[in-house]
Amino acid sequence: MIDLHTHTLFSDGALLPAELARRAQVLDYKALAMTDHVDSSNLDFVLPRLVAVCADLQPEMSITLIPGVEITHVPPASIGRLAAKARDLGAKIIIVHGESVVEPVCPGTNQAALESDIDILAHPGLITLAEAELAARNGVCLEITTRRGHSITNGHVAKVAREAGAPLVLNNDAHAPGDLVTLDFAEKVARGAGLTGAQWQVMREKSKELVQRFLADV
Repeated sequence: MIDLHTHTLFSDGALLPAELARRAQVLDYKALAMTDHVDSSNLDFVLPRLVAVCADLQPEMSITLIPGVEITHVPPASIGRLAAKARDLGAKIIIVHGESVVEPVCPGTNQAALESDIDILAHPGLITLAEAELAARNGVCLEITTRRGHSITNGHVAKVAREAGAPLVLNNDAHAPGDLVTLDFAEKVARGAGLTGAQWQVMREKSKELVQRFLADV
């Protein structure tokens, strides 16, 4: 299992980074990205600490730890600037909190995110075909999520992504220990979104590809 979207107590998660990493390792996760919620108020505080703790823990752990961020609820016009700053501060995975139907995300967030230097558009809600086509052109992954609420539109996201040829990844959006799901459960969520077994395997390979890109930069 690879999870590229999790949260620690540096934002709204329940666990210290070390405990999150340990719990994922015990569940036989192969890689974990710590991507706490950020905006312009805390990006320069949170991200350097995630970079530091991942580097500190990595030599002692078998799981690959990746520092990143989730740019969350910011005005669409700010997304590109914050993504560039996150890259400069060492983010290896940049996620944008997409237009989930269960939160009042600013309209235009999906479009602005897909035009920016990011890796994953999380829970993009009722994403349009044109937006999914933009994701395909720019190599931005759309997220299928196991998180309650955000997962309501998984089926729509999977359908539009297939039509557009956009890459998909599956993440937990974990905030607490119980959010770390097994590989078997993750596959059930993917199949429940209408993806075939072969498409589930393609999603897993895309997650592995992102991890390998990180390792190549280390």
